[in-house]
Amino acid sequence: MIDRAALRLSATLLLAGQLLYIVVTLFHADGEANNHPAVFAEYAASGSWKAVHLAQFASMAILLGGLLALFFALDMQAGTARWAGRFGAVAAATTLALYGVVMAVDGVALKQAVDAWASAPQAEKAARFASAEAIRWLEWGARSYQEVALGLALLLFAVAVLRTAWVPRPSGYLVGLSGLIYLGQGWVVGAEGFSRTHEILIVLAYIPNLAWMIWLVVVAWRVRDVEAPSPGR
Repeated sequence: MIDRAALRLSATLLLAGQLLYIVVTLFHADGEANNHPAVFAEYAASGSWKAVHLAQFASMAILLGGLLALFFALDMQAGTARWAGRFGAVAAATTLALYGVVMAVDGVALKQAVDAWASAPQAEKAARFASAEAIRWLEWGARSYQEVALGLALLLFAVAVLRTAWVPRPSGYLVGLSGLIYLGQGWVVGAEGFSRTHEILIVLAYIPNLAWMIWLVVVAWRVRDVEAPSPGR
């Protein structure tokens, strides 16, 4: 059966979470992220840092909640789709846990470190800066694995969607494309931090994300509670 209520919940959470994340991120302290002396000064001067990062975490939780709801909405019976959906759900839950680590490091620890560096006497600044930079590198690592986990979750859900007959096949390819871009983000941030390449990949991921999420909303509000045809593909 197609669970219309679960599908509508999933589509709404996914699109709302993505849009909210994009809007909230616009309020993040700006600057060249890999230029640590300059960007740490921007971070120290930010008065909305904690609120922005808490809102980012909430946005990601909403989005990943939508992915988990999609697992139940698809009601997958075929072996490949069922197992892809299950592992995708596990990867989505893992992503949320890792994103919590990212926000703890970035939203709390890094802010405390850059504040301490900015207000330290000149004799202590070098040591304080080294501490802040070490926390920044820890953020790179946590963010790298979080983005890899999200990429894997999306690729697994792409397989599940492609094996579900009543979901338009092109939307599954868009989900897979999103997953590949997130895998690329994870590799880049692990290798070179928050570089210009990483920033470009972030923006690029928004395009297929919004496309398949909007498509899913349309499908969710048009589908009826009927027996889904078997995926004979």
